[in-house]
Amino acid sequence: AAFISIQAFPALLDLPQDLEVSAVSCGSRHTAVITRGGELYTWGWGKYGQLGHGDNISSDQARRVEHLVAKGLRAEEVVCGPWTTYIRVLE
Repeated sequence: AAFISIQAFPALLDLPQDLEVSAVSCGSRHTAVITRGGELYTWGWGKYGQLGHGDNISSDQARRVEHLVAKGLRAEEVVCGPWTTYIRVLE
């Protein structure tokens, strides 16, 4: 299993260029951000699928949730729970 850095303090993260974050939420071991363009990016511990990538893989790198893009959905709000991620979307 890959080592995932879980930190209990703020840390800098490199997001893809030209992304402007409009919302952020943190769970107990994962983080999610919404961009001004309505894309959702997640990273951290993904054991229960809370990152939204259709798997249970953890990642130290922010990854765009492609399912929303494929369905033409725009993320408007995000709330991370301990092992969950809730999003409000617009079509």
